[in-house]
Amino acid sequence: MNWVDWLIVIVPVTFVYCVGLYSRRYVRSVADFLSAGRCCGRYVINVGDIANALSIIGIAASIEMYYNTGFAISFWRNLTLPMSIIMGLTGFCFYRFRETKSMSLGQFLEMRYSRAFRIFAAALRSLSEIIANSIMPAIAARFFIYFLDLPRTVAIGGFKVSMFVLIMCFCLAIAISIICFGGTLALIITDSLQGMLLYPIMAVFVVFILVKFDWNSQIVKVLEDRVPGESFLNPFDIDKLRDFNVFFLILTLFTTFFHRCSWIGAGYSTAARSPHESKMGSLLGEWRNALNTMLNFLLAVMVITLFNHVDFSETAQKVRRELCLQINSEPGLLQSDEMRSKLDATVKGMPSIKHTIGKDEPLSRAKNLDTRYLEPIHQTLLKGDAESAKLDKIDRESRANSTFQQYRTLYQQLMLSSTVRNFLPHGLRGLFLLLLIMAMISTDDTRIYSAALTVTQDVIIPFFKKPPTPRFHVWLLRGTSIGVGIFFVIASVFMAQLDYINLFVTIVCSMWMGGCGPVMIFGLYSRFGTTAGAWTSLLTGMGLSVGTMAIQRNWADVVYPFLQRRDWVDGVGRALEAASKPFHPYIVWKMDAVKCPINSYEFYFMTMLITLALYIIVSYATCKKPFNLERMLHRGKYNLDGENKTREPWTLRNVFSKLIGITPEYTTGDKVIAWLFFFHAFIYQFILTFLVVLIWNLFSPWPMDWWGKYYFIVQLCVPGVMAAVSTVWFGIGGIKDLIRLFRDLEHRVVNHLDNGQVEGHVSLADKAALEAADRK
Repeated sequence: MNWVDWLIVIVPVTFVYCVGLYSRRYVRSVADFLSAGRCCGRYVINVGDIANALSIIGIAASIEMYYNTGFAISFWRNLTLPMSIIMGLTGFCFYRFRETKSMSLGQFLEMRYSRAFRIFAAALRSLSEIIANSIMPAIAARFFIYFLDLPRTVAIGGFKVSMFVLIMCFCLAIAISIICFGGTLALIITDSLQGMLLYPIMAVFVVFILVKFDWNSQIVKVLEDRVPGESFLNPFDIDKLRDFNVFFLILTLFTTFFHRCSWIGAGYSTAARSPHESKMGSLLGEWRNALNTMLNFLLAVMVITLFNHVDFSETAQKVRRELCLQINSEPGLLQSDEMRSKLDATVKGMPSIKHTIGKDEPLSRAKNLDTRYLEPIHQTLLKGDAESAKLDKIDRESRANSTFQQYRTLYQQLMLSSTVRNFLPHGLRGLFLLLLIMAMISTDDTRIYSAALTVTQDVIIPFFKKPPTPRFHVWLLRGTSIGVGIFFVIASVFMAQLDYINLFVTIVCSMWMGGCGPVMIFGLYSRFGTTAGAWTSLLTGMGLSVGTMAIQRNWADVVYPFLQRRDWVDGVGRALEAASKPFHPYIVWKMDAVKCPINSYEFYFMTMLITLALYIIVSYATCKKPFNLERMLHRGKYNLDGENKTREPWTLRNVFSKLIGITPEYTTGDKVIAWLFFFHAFIYQFILTFLVVLIWNLFSPWPMDWWGKYYFIVQLCVPGVMAAVSTVWFGIGGIKDLIRLFRDLEHRVVNHLDNGQVEGHVSLADKAALEAADRK
């Protein structure tokens, strides 16, 4: 990094931060802080989500997944398209939630169920969300340390301070200060500006990677070089990937519907001018994601090709060696300086690895160029040092395996940082650092604010006997945000994340997601759902999720020995095999002394089915009278704001429009957007690139080089065109919406307008009008 790189980083970040500071003058009420005054247009919401959708943890998780499983599984994800299209076009869940005028999840839960349930559910969701997101600062801080090759400690006032903690505190301080400036209003404004800057930056890296790596002679050749059953390209040759099969696809389909609104209710989802604007902003997200998806795809391709193609073997050797030496210096990882010296000697003594595709044996997950590098490190750890020699064999091996597990996790998560450090020229390094800093700020502030908003509005405020004053309410939100940020730092320092990022997040979030699906879906769409059914679903989901996590985490050292001591191993093993036999080969439960026979996805799926059944049964059993959905959704006589909610009858002329969600609210431009989305998502993605290709390969399988051309067109060419169009389209729309937003906010400041006193979330005027409608 030279002065040009640092200038590229400092100027835009300072500008965005100053705009966030300036937004303070527009916060006139709690509604402004919570929901940006509900005056945001579709393009501001959409462009802001560009920055929010791009994150260091997201990039690292994508590279982890693609590096180990390739891109073939992405072909089968197209099965979810019809359902996603219908939900996107109809505004499934999001439209109704916006109709409730709720500013948070908890307000909706109190409307639909009870205040006690609101507090418990919000606390559970917040806890799950905070723990899952607390690894973000740690991953980002390590990424910056490895990318910039920073020292592990720095002397401040005669004391040695961890660089890891310093970077986390600095990054979180920026994110939290933006939250404190203006809440949702500041987040939307700053994220919109970052989104407008990130689009051209991402385009630069897409072009750079495609210029530096030849698609046919380098990228495709590396992706083809896999053993049978583990193909990185051919979706019909992935049967040896245990966790990515037909069952995984069924689970994906189910959760796409089941958890459509499980994380709804904070920030942007309540900031739109109307339910229709919120719906259109969500619809435009499909085009917005094109460049994000393409960038993640190409970053993964860059790492895979550089680490495995003979043309880049010298650079790969340098990157691997530098990465391992940096991991050896990771504070708290190794028990002694002696072990660190042994590992340094092992790494420096490793010869250059050259793998010639077509001559050498194809690579696999069990045997590849990285295992040749990591296995000697594992053996060195097993040999131990003078301190570990005092332990017995079992304890020594247990410590070595635990250390190696953390070592391998860091190796996989930080491949990209070392790669771009050694591969990007000056100028592009600054741009890449700018991209990551903006992605980190937008992600951290959104996740912190989401958790703080839920805790404040749905856990703390309900205990107040009287509504807090607007000033105290806003300061309470700020204080909670600071508290969540402090928790993030503490959790990042003391919590070891040993699994893949996606698996870790899934395991932690299952405490909430195990039982929240029926609560949210039936809460918005059913009249029979009751508070008893909601309590049963959420408590059962939480209990089963915590229990299954405990079983998996303690299988080898607690559960399996327990079965052995009682001679139950064979009996339980036969029962598991019999239960899974009807679902072979996609679900295979075979007794194992080391790993739980039932994986996380299978536990998760069973939990969701159980909670769904219990919610329906208990609700029907306890339902005394149908719930008044019209009142909650502000329809009919409860329509207080004059929004157009007339229902259009079904006819032959409008049947297709109705199917894709077009309503009387749609303008001509809105209808064009809806039809473009439908043709792209359904006609192109589902029918042409999936269904036609699927049928073709069932009768006449494609050769491997055809799959290389397929991904070049589907993952690069078409998304590239979409990204180019959306850059101009959303850029112009975002600027117009942002100007309108500032104009509306300035008008309210000049004329001393606000959105009225609020009680928790609901305007007192709205509450009085609803009560008057009830009396009628």
